[in-house]
Amino acid sequence: MRSKSVKEGVEKAPHRSLLKALGLTDEEMRRPFIGIVNAYNEIVPGHKHLKEVAEAAKRGVMMAGGVPFEFPTIAVCDGIAMNHVGMKYSLASREIVADSIEIMVKAHGFDGIVLIPNCDKVVPGMLMAAARLNIPAVVVSGGPMLTGRVNGKKVDVSTVFEAVGAVKAGKMTEEELHQLEEHACPGCGSCAGMFTANSMNCMTEALGLALSGNGTIPAVYAERLRLAKESGMKVMELVEKQILPRDIMNEEGIRNALVVDMALGCSSNTVLHLTAIAHEAEVAVDLDQINALSDATPNLCRLSPAGSHYMEDLYEAGGVLAVMNELDKKDLLHREVLTVSGKTVGELVKGHLVRRKDVIRPIDDPYSPTGGIAILKGNLAPEGAVVKKSAVDEAMMQHQGKARVFNEENEASAAILNGQINHGDVIVIRYEGPKGGPGMQEMLTPTSALAGMGLDKSVALITDGRFSGATRGASIGHVSPEAYEGGPIGLVEEGDQIEIDIPNKKLNVLVSNEVLKERQRNWKPMVKQQKGYLGKYKGLVSSGAEGAICRSKE
Repeated sequence: MRSKSVKEGVEKAPHRSLLKALGLTDEEMRRPFIGIVNAYNEIVPGHKHLKEVAEAAKRGVMMAGGVPFEFPTIAVCDGIAMNHVGMKYSLASREIVADSIEIMVKAHGFDGIVLIPNCDKVVPGMLMAAARLNIPAVVVSGGPMLTGRVNGKKVDVSTVFEAVGAVKAGKMTEEELHQLEEHACPGCGSCAGMFTANSMNCMTEALGLALSGNGTIPAVYAERLRLAKESGMKVMELVEKQILPRDIMNEEGIRNALVVDMALGCSSNTVLHLTAIAHEAEVAVDLDQINALSDATPNLCRLSPAGSHYMEDLYEAGGVLAVMNELDKKDLLHREVLTVSGKTVGELVKGHLVRRKDVIRPIDDPYSPTGGIAILKGNLAPEGAVVKKSAVDEAMMQHQGKARVFNEENEASAAILNGQINHGDVIVIRYEGPKGGPGMQEMLTPTSALAGMGLDKSVALITDGRFSGATRGASIGHVSPEAYEGGPIGLVEEGDQIEIDIPNKKLNVLVSNEVLKERQRNWKPMVKQQKGYLGKYKGLVSSGAEGAICRSKE
């Protein structure tokens, strides 16, 4: 046991004395110490109920003979942080989550950990920590929020974001907006669509680091608490057998997660996060590999924002394992990969049938023969850009239009809401990348405004920043290299013609190489001075094409 380093031997008498100050007995000293990492706080709706989940996990640990110790980490609500300076801190918080867990585990000698996240950057941050530490670990999330109801129609937070644009366009009254505001988010949980939080909770299940149901059991169901108890018990089994995260999150396991990602039509942010998790697990993943997997994987689900179904519908349809069972029919999964359940993927998915074929399409009748995400390259994105193509209208899969250039998200949002964007335009938002932002902001405000104003079928948006999982339309993010690093997106000028070809995975500005070289000679980066944490982050973070990981300067 790793906890021997803090509790065994004559020289550890002072350590035992301190542990006894917590009320521990000699019997408990002989048992495994399990860290319960709880991202609970009182500001994030997805996390407000995590005390109950943690208590259930602790009971599971105790039932299986372990000693649980709960400790916290931070969590940012992306919805509340959206469209102001707070969004610069969202992606950057992922590193704090991972680092804080590393510190607590290394300092206190835990034998295993139960990780309790729910929202966007907390899930990947915890998975990064699990891969980095490589001690027995189980993830149990807080679960998705149920949808709201307005006039008999299912709604969620993305409905409210889009409604702002509808009000500005005169398509909705402020009274109707208020009704949405009142009812769209009925209670705790991660926002109800296949946005980043739920995407990553489903990915955790697909990776094999969470038990069945982690991605889809609604937050308010008692089944979620039973899952937490089972997770607490299961981590004790992993400690006994010394089954480690990297035994599960190996090359084949991460490939499985990417395949499920394509089938589910997850958030484009999963590309950032799975790449970063793979880096911590010392598994090589690049954007070309992701494209190859997308080309080979049918898209079986269209959940909000790509369609009219929600996480509660996916739960009713059979959840992640039902999707994986469909994929297994075409031998698209590595069946021998181990999971925290103790079963292999092949054993785990067997018998998990689809219960609603309107939610999970049969493998022989998919929404699309290729996956939900595409990586685009060209002279505008030499290292790549990401689009959630399952949420793009067919009319925008190939598009050429005039560039409308903005150096900050807020400038673009103001132009959209003030009616300054025309049908056919291609909005370019730059200096919002990992370093240039810094922080690689999500841009749900401009994309939802376009959708609410009815422009999402005729206007594209390109950025070196990124998008919320709630974004729909021809929204192309993670353009790399970013403008701050001298990427071609920083050379685009107002009125340039931009070509988007999603089927052929191309993204180009239709300007000659000679003109681009001349512009490069005269180019100087726009610098946003930063102090505090963002200043530190800016100095360490890598390209979005590499998962915006932080590298030490050794």
